[in-house]
Amino acid sequence: MRLSRRSLLASVPLLATPRIARAQAAIRLTILHTNDIHSRHDPVSATGGACRAEDQARGTCLGGSARLAAAILRQRALAEAEGRQVLVLDAGDQFMGSLFYTHWRGEAERRVMQAIGYDAMTLGNHEFDHGPETIARFARAAPFPILAANLDARDDPALGGLVDPWAMLDGGIAVIGAVTAETPRISSPGPLLRFGNEQAALAAAAAQARAAGARAVIALTHVGFAQDRVIAAAVPGLAAVVGGHSHTLLSNSDDRALARYPHPVMAPSGRAVPVVQTGANNRHLGRLDLDLDGEGRVLAASGDARPLAFAGPEDAAVAALIATLAAPLTALRARVIGQASGPFFNDECRRAECALGNAISDAMLAAARPAGAEIALQNGGGLRSGIPAGPISWGDLLSVLPFSNTLAVLRLSGADLVAALENGFSAAESGAGRFPQLAGLRVTWDAAAPPGRRVVSVAVIGADGRAAPLEPDRLYGVVTNSFMRAGGDGFVTLRDGAVDAYDQGPNIEDVVEAWLAARGPIVPVTDGRITRR
Repeated sequence: MRLSRRSLLASVPLLATPRIARAQAAIRLTILHTNDIHSRHDPVSATGGACRAEDQARGTCLGGSARLAAAILRQRALAEAEGRQVLVLDAGDQFMGSLFYTHWRGEAERRVMQAIGYDAMTLGNHEFDHGPETIARFARAAPFPILAANLDARDDPALGGLVDPWAMLDGGIAVIGAVTAETPRISSPGPLLRFGNEQAALAAAAAQARAAGARAVIALTHVGFAQDRVIAAAVPGLAAVVGGHSHTLLSNSDDRALARYPHPVMAPSGRAVPVVQTGANNRHLGRLDLDLDGEGRVLAASGDARPLAFAGPEDAAVAALIATLAAPLTALRARVIGQASGPFFNDECRRAECALGNAISDAMLAAARPAGAEIALQNGGGLRSGIPAGPISWGDLLSVLPFSNTLAVLRLSGADLVAALENGFSAAESGAGRFPQLAGLRVTWDAAAPPGRRVVSVAVIGADGRAAPLEPDRLYGVVTNSFMRAGGDGFVTLRDGAVDAYDQGPNIEDVVEAWLAARGPIVPVTDGRITRR
């Protein structure tokens, strides 16, 4: 039986009545969109780990690219039957998060996106994690435009000329891209790429697209939900903002959503512009239906971001492609390196103490104590997946720690350590990756205080378990990862305040593997080392 549109989508009119929309609409457009897929081509279990036979039996596997492909085909057919033009867009961070990226370095993502039939994507910050050359290889082979209006790549010999500010797609629909201007701080783009103000770049590109004859302009952004709302309110002439980066789920059919889909924002024209986003990790597909007048202004908007349920069908061709891409990963996934007595989730590691963060930080500190470390710091955003209960494979661990960061050991004053913690807590409400997971400390912070003044108290926990107040003038031994040590995620005090730093330690995944091998089953525990007041 063919499902009706009403059964598939929860309608949220933004402006006007349906009668007026039907009478005046010159463009009937459907945007199918994804964001922050993070290389999650296989379905995953509800714990965030690999989807195993027992998960399949319980029906607790989620998402996956073959299921996404089937959902896009189904929604495309339904929309086209209604007389709508269809675009398939991605709002960045296709890279980083599973063994598919660890092994293929973007080639798996390019082949899957090509098979699905994307029309355009914007770059996310994680596309820059392994430098411009990796993006360039992806962009040269991609059959769709790669967009970022605020990226200036003219001085980079690898990426120059491969990224466009905007693209004119079928029907005179212009799509303009933007990547977060914070990319140099939170990723590794190299010294030759320049990132400008997102809002200004989008406004300039929108004006260019209009001058070139665009009938409607869509902003495709990787800047986060809060910034998307600012853009929708400030940039003239947008028909919609399709976003990513903050992993915000807007949905009418998933009770975990932050808000309803689409989210209306009043624009300079006095009309509401819909803002949409689909969470993260290849678990939802967004469908935004737009009725636009002849000038590309919104008359009505409706849609939903719906879960890719485990019980749904998979596209056979994409499933076969995933199987081919997964073949080299089999041995990595199979090798057992430890046991977990329960699942280690990563859902809260960007906002609060989490058992996964405790385990990784404890492993780092144990490895670096012989070098004088007393404290370990790990950014929550560096933990890219969870660990399921039961056997832990090398593949599970590489999914958690896919960046190949090394241990960095340094000495840091107590005052600079507090400054580092302040940075870590400064954007906790947005789920920023800088949230600090730690060992060797007991910290209380105040979420209601302004950023920069949130740390309430800090105690150093010695190897014997005794606590002592942090002394501002004393130098403490600190171990962290090489990304944070270089100032990543805003941890500039780890870069600028370091004394006697050594950055070329072992890879963190190797350290954690050794830590697991020295123990029996690890238990997911939070012990109050981070307290929110």
